[in-house]
Formats: sequence, C-alpha cells, structure tokens
Amino acid sequence: MTPVSTRRRLSAWQETGVLLLVALVLSIAVKALLLQAFYIPSESMEPGLVKNDRILVEKPSYWFGGSPQRGDVVVFKDPGGWLGDEEISSAGNPITQLLTKVGLYPSGGHLVKRVVGVPGDVIECCGDQGRISVNGVTLDETSYARPSAVGCDNNTAGSCFGPMPRIAHWRAGPVPAGMLFVMGDNRNHSADSSYHLCTEAETECSDSPWVPEDLVVGKVFAVVWPWGHKRFEHRPDDFADGSIS
Repeated sequence: MTPVSTRRRLSAWQETGVLLLVALVLSIAVKALLLQAFYIPSESMEPGLVKNDRILVEKPSYWFGGSPQRGDVVVFKDPGGWLGDEEISSAGNPITQLLTKVGLYPSGGHLVKRVVGVPGDVIECCGDQGRISVNGVTLDETSYARPSAVGCDNNTAGSCFGPMPRIAHWRAGPVPAGMLFVMGDNRNHSADSSYHLCTEAETECSDSPWVPEDLVVGKVFAVVWPWGHKRFEHRPDDFADGSIS
C-alpha cells in the first residue's frame, strides 16, 4: 500500500501569501541596510540629476566608521527648515505610500546635494573665474556644476560657482566635527549650505550651513529612470585625485 502523507499542502492562496510576506521582509531589510530608491524633487542638482529622475542610494559605503567624502552626492534628512514645498510632497495614494515605506517606490522628503566640505575644511568663494576653493585649493567644477550666469558680485558679467544672494564673497569653516558642507550642482538654484550661511554682517542670523553626518541616508550611485538618463554616479576628478588636504 502507498503510504498516506500526513502533511497538509498549502493552497495556492496560502503559498502566494507566504511569498508576498517573504518579499516584504526582504524589501524592508534591503531598504534598511543596503539600497533605497529616491526621486529628484527639484532642479537643484542639474545638469547631472534632473527633476523627477529616479536614483538609487547605497548605504554600505558609510558603515564601520566610513563617512561621506568630498565630491560624494548624498541623500540626507532635513537639518531643519531646508526643504521647500515641492520637496516635501509625498506619495498621493495608500498603495504608493505603502510601497514607499517598504522601499519598493522612490520616496521624497529628503535632500540631495554634493559634499564640498568635510570636518576641518575651509570653503571660500570666489577666486579667479568665479570658482570656489577648499583649504586653499581651487576647484574645477566645470564638468558637473552649473554656475550662475553673472559674476559673484551679482552685477558684473561672467559666471560664479558659489553665488549667494546677500554677499559677493564668503568663507565657511572650519567645518565642525561630525558635520558637512554641501552644495547643489545648480549653483544659482539651490538652497544649500552656502544659502544658509550666516555672514559677518548678519548679527541676528540663526541659520546654520552644516549638515550632521548622522542625517545622511547614503550615497547616490546610480540613476535608474528615465531610461535615457541611466548611469552610475562617480566622484569627480578634482575631489578624487587627493590634491585637497
């Protein structure tokens, strides 16, 4: 006689439910530990990252004592009052909100900027050709940043890679321990660290240009949508060559 199995086989619905539960747990684990999807909410990182681009952020680079480096494009939580209305907007329907929470749909409510200064750095604007410097080394940002269409004094013709609406020349730093100085690549359309910098003439300014390192979610490593924009993100040569000490 053929033995009769005492095990109950799961029904198709039960198997589907188990698979969905496993997929949900894996998605939450991946989001928490490895990767997270975001979208670009504004024009502040153009020309490289365009509004509504979908990006992937990886987290392991900053594990085990690792920290953001100059030139990294990072996603971080709002340090306080930096987000505009267009950047705060969230998913509109319950399904999209659920997918966002588990990491299966790009989320908003964060900022995307490039790290220009790390702890101990001094950042200044602007030298020859309207370029900023870090620790006295002038940066050539022409390959990735979009300067303003006028000089750094906002009056003369030319271009400026470090514009501020209130002052022609500025200095920030040394950057405090555990903090970062960040800028958007679209220098004339980015409420970044330079925008939040208090000048010597502003006696009642309570703003802060620093971004705490512990607010950084991770480093942007790829644009995945739209298809025509897809690429991997790399640290620019002027930051990667070790010329800044």
